[in-house]
Amino acid sequence: MASGRPLSPDDRLQHEFNRWAEEGKGEEMERHHLDITEKTIRLMELRPGERVLDLGCGAGWATRLLARLVGEGPQGFGQVVGVDVSDEMVRRARATSRDFENIMYVWGSAQQIPWEENFFDKVLSVESFYYYPDQGRALAELFRVMAPRGRLFILINLYKDNPYSLRWMDELKVPVHARSEAEYLELLKAHAFENVESRRIPDDTPTPDEYTGKWFKNAAELRDFKRIGALLLMATKPDVRNPGPAYQIY
Repeated sequence: MASGRPLSPDDRLQHEFNRWAEEGKGEEMERHHLDITEKTIRLMELRPGERVLDLGCGAGWATRLLARLVGEGPQGFGQVVGVDVSDEMVRRARATSRDFENIMYVWGSAQQIPWEENFFDKVLSVESFYYYPDQGRALAELFRVMAPRGRLFILINLYKDNPYSLRWMDELKVPVHARSEAEYLELLKAHAFENVESRRIPDDTPTPDEYTGKWFKNAAELRDFKRIGALLLMATKPDVRNPGPAYQIY
């Protein structure tokens, strides 16, 4: 960089996902992950008036799904905030969400979520948590911005118990974490979350008879990958409130 300082982990993520955005990969994610995301959103039991965070929102396709479910209701007008480390993803998400009055996109890091304490009733993170350089710090930040008794839903395809997904690690241009289901459950508990649980979310989309991509040897492997499914981590913030900062920014 011109300043001479080395790239931080967030700088590297921003650079890589800006490249993805320019190649249209943010929009591709909807096609690849819609089935498992819709199943997860049903488990979230969203209600009108709730305030929801979509962490690692990319091009905003899941954010818009959430926004349709929390619109105006007895508890007020629900709001969805999408946060992403890629400013180009955020720009594209804003451009394709102009018809939504209850969406706000914010450029920011999971390591320091740019939002106030005790705010979000529900949090969704789709296929981004394994990219976060310090997953413990990200969980502490999620704990801070979640409302008391708020619910957390982390959906990931890359984890040790689905060995096919580990093939991606050598191809990705940024570091990723590969933990097991059991390790993730312990990590959530270590960061004071309650009601920590997990389940597998299989992908029920049709698989072609002939596979022509590069990740699987044949269609049978792809079907097995889908059968094993994505890992969904769920947890609750205890009935506690985080103190606000000792300063205010105007």
